[in-house]
Amino acid sequence: MIFETAPAKVNLALHVRRRRADGYHEIETLFAFCADGDTVSLTPADTGSLTITGPFSAGLSTGDDNLVQRAATAFAGAFGVDQSFAIRLDKHLPVASGIGGGSADAAATLHALARWRGIDRDAPQLVAIAAALGADVPACLSGRTALGTGRGDDLRMLKGLSGTPILLVNPRVGVSTAAVFGGWDGVDRGAIGDGDLLAMARGGRNDLEPPARAVAPVIGAVRELLDAAPGMILSRMSGSGATCFALFDSAADRARAARTAAVQGWWCLESTLS
Repeated sequence: MIFETAPAKVNLALHVRRRRADGYHEIETLFAFCADGDTVSLTPADTGSLTITGPFSAGLSTGDDNLVQRAATAFAGAFGVDQSFAIRLDKHLPVASGIGGGSADAAATLHALARWRGIDRDAPQLVAIAAALGADVPACLSGRTALGTGRGDDLRMLKGLSGTPILLVNPRVGVSTAAVFGGWDGVDRGAIGDGDLLAMARGGRNDLEPPARAVAPVIGAVRELLDAAPGMILSRMSGSGATCFALFDSAADRARAARTAAVQGWWCLESTLS
């Protein structure tokens, strides 16, 4: 059996620059990844199958529309192999939450299949499959801190903040990515600046937070709690929401903030940046 972690993705900054003719938006974003997330396991089998377990498995389809299944089908087609494997997705990240759960699951599936077949995880065919699956999948396939431009899939690797304590908080509200992007006001507020990674992140913003708050006002309450947390280095909403995150000086500060958030009944994940 092969196991792969599908780590939670965070956008340390996310600048929306313009709408594109292909239906996507031109963005600039700082991708970073947590040490924790979902888990994908792969076992050789007579026929292909997908099973989903875990606290956020309810209601998820195992059909052809699932990104894990789409990744497996695309891999089999690209490399000329049959789908004689069983995949199990253990779902610990909330769905539609702005932390790349589905994209990370698809990338982890590609990693697991590549290991099974002895294919380099940086093989061009894998990158091409990832790009076809979605804008965030190439970044999740890389799993490294990066500046993403274009749709977010043109990546320039960056260094910094590895090992930093991070807390993810989701108020148990799912938001539609399409609705949030649709609510963007169309104003280009400029590029991500220069400097080290933390300076770039601190000088940035998330242009999707205002429209996400319009959909889910509780995001404002999450941000207020994280902004006021002792030892907080940086607080922001990730992706199109509703998950927010905070970086901390210490694991003790992170744990204190997690306890405060948990009292609200919100989902929390204490992790570190990879």
